[in-house]
Amino acid sequence: MHLSEQILPGVVQMSTGAWYDPLDPNEKGSLDKHGNPNVLTEDRGSSRLGQGCSAQSCWVEIAPWREELPPITAFDPPKFIEV
Repeated sequence: MHLSEQILPGVVQMSTGAWYDPLDPNEKGSLDKHGNPNVLTEDRGSSRLGQGCSAQSCWVEIAPWREELPPITAFDPPKFIEV
């Protein structure tokens, strides 16, 4: 997190581009370890024709993370299973 006088008090700016990397892929609402902002917004396209981003803002609550950071695994190769 970076505090700046260029952003209004109570406002958060979050850059896009992080890969989705859930802590537990089987758990709905699991912590995203890489910081993808799409986990904060509704999954709804802009229209039936164009599926562009419909959310440019949302309400969030920020709290400090006081635990050890989990490792980012978004760039690890996928695990394969034998059938």
